[in-house]
Amino acid sequence: MYDRAAIEISTKDRFTTGHLVGEVVATAGLIALIFTLARTGRAALSAAAVGAYIGAAYWFTSSTSFANPAVTVGCMFSDTFAGIAPTSVLPFIAAQIVGAIVGLALVVALYPDAAQTSDRIVIPHGTESGSEP
Repeated sequence: MYDRAAIEISTKDRFTTGHLVGEVVATAGLIALIFTLARTGRAALSAAAVGAYIGAAYWFTSSTSFANPAVTVGCMFSDTFAGIAPTSVLPFIAAQIVGAIVGLALVVALYPDAAQTSDRIVIPHGTESGSEP
């Protein structure tokens, strides 16, 4: 479609302070959003809200908001504007871990009872027979 190889190793270096700070911000915001939706009884909106957040964070962060180690590794195999050089992958994943910790700290600060309500993060699904687990 774009006259590119299906798989190629990226040469886009993203190992800068600005990119890493952007990734911390993107990941922290994503974690805070997910927990806030669950905490306020709006977990059903998670798919749309996460999609909207990632779409917006693409524009408001210098890192273009990977906010997910799987996405980071996957983008390593695309030498386009969305790619990330292999030398930048581990620092990005480290920034995402830091962002997850910052996001969790935000959740604990905003919702002190988060430990008691954390089971709302996962929406239970019925089994094949239709009964609750």
